[in-house]
Amino acid sequence: MGCVYFVRHGQTVWNVENKICGATDIALTELGHQQAIETGKMLKKQGIQADEILYSPLIRAAETARHISEITGIPGRMEPRLKEQNYGKWESTARDGLAFKKAKEDFCCRYEGGESMLQLAQRIYNLLDEIQKEADRKTYILVAHNGIARVVNSYFYEMSNQEYAAFGVKNCAVVRYDF
Repeated sequence: MGCVYFVRHGQTVWNVENKICGATDIALTELGHQQAIETGKMLKKQGIQADEILYSPLIRAAETARHISEITGIPGRMEPRLKEQNYGKWESTARDGLAFKKAKEDFCCRYEGGESMLQLAQRIYNLLDEIQKEADRKTYILVAHNGIARVVNSYFYEMSNQEYAAFGVKNCAVVRYDF
């Protein structure tokens, strides 16, 4: 039936500082670039084949995808729906802040100028529905963000709200999902 791979972008300064990046365009650190290069090498060494890399328009994901593409030879294309959730007033604040954690429990909350979990899920689920229709003949690597990783995982697996909130992948981790 096919599969899709998910890769989280490499490390950013705000990851190191434990800040919410969200839709803010934050660049990779030197380690983040190295992580992306190592991920490309690992994908190539393991013989992971894909037809295309779809990546978020934010620089941290775009640069990660570029490194992977250069090493593997897999062409890349920017996919706007893979942009990280806009956390509104919470952007650049502490990821583990109690008020933010409480706000995340409300899936309809738009974070005063941001995007709700439901809005995020709609665009990611729509993208995954499109990918699934081609899964018997095309394989994609999605390069995006931790918030996107949660939604992708919830598309494939049952998750409670607590599991959803706690789910995350490390920078440049590669996760395979089978349709």
